[in-house]
Amino acid sequence: MFTGIITGQARIAKIGKIQVAAKPGDPPRWGDVRLVLDQITGAVDYNASAIGASIACSGVCLTLIEKGTESDGWGGTSGLLDSKPIQRAGTDGGGLTLSFDVSQETLDKTTLKDWQIGQKINLESSLRFGDELGGHMVAGHVDTPIAVLSRKPVAGSTEFFFALPPEGRGLIVPKGSVALDGVSLTVNQVESDRFSVMIIPHTAAVTGFGQLQAGDAVNLEYDMVGRYMVRQMALYQGK
Repeated sequence: MFTGIITGQARIAKIGKIQVAAKPGDPPRWGDVRLVLDQITGAVDYNASAIGASIACSGVCLTLIEKGTESDGWGGTSGLLDSKPIQRAGTDGGGLTLSFDVSQETLDKTTLKDWQIGQKINLESSLRFGDELGGHMVAGHVDTPIAVLSRKPVAGSTEFFFALPPEGRGLIVPKGSVALDGVSLTVNQVESDRFSVMIIPHTAAVTGFGQLQAGDAVNLEYDMVGRYMVRQMALYQGK
C-alpha cells in the first residue's frame, strides 16, 4: 500500500527477459522481464529495504528481489538477460541497484512494456503504520495506461489533460483523487472523454511530470474507494 507521495526517482539501468533453466540439450526458454534500477535519488535509504519489499515504480507495485551495485554484476543479473543487445546506462560509481521481476500481466496492463534504458521513473516505498497519509490510498495496481493529450502553463503551474477511458467516467470526478505514474493528484476538470490535473513546480521537479509531453503515456490507477463503490453498485443493480 502506498500514499502517492513520490519519495525519489531512479534510472532504468537494464531491462530484458530472463532465461529460464532448461534440461540439458533443450533450447533456452525466456521467462519474465527483469528490471534493474540505479542512480536512486530521494530521502529513502533503499539499502535498508528487505528482499521481498514492495516498491512502487511509476505507480506499479513491484517486489524487490535483489540488491547490489554496478560493480558487483548489476544486482546479480549478469548473464540472465536475453540475447538482444542490452545496453547499460553508464556508471554512477558503483551505486545501489534494485532488481525486480515483471510478469506478463503487468506488462499488458501498464506502460512498463515501453520503458527504455536510461529512462527516469518515480519511486515510492510502501506505507507503514504511523506514516503520514499525505496523498490518498494507492494500491500500486494500475488499471490502464492513458495518453497525455496536452499540457499548458497556468500561472506558475501546468495543466495536463489526459484521455479518459469510457470505463473511467464514473471513477474520475472533479476534486477527487487519481494516481498517475504513482503520483497522488487532485482531479481538476472532467469532460466526456478527457480530464485534467494541475502540476505545481515542486511536483514537476521531483517527478517525471517535468518531462512529460503530449503523446506520452502514464499509468492510471483509479481511486480505490470509488472503484469498490462502482463495483458494489453494479452488483446491486444486477450487472
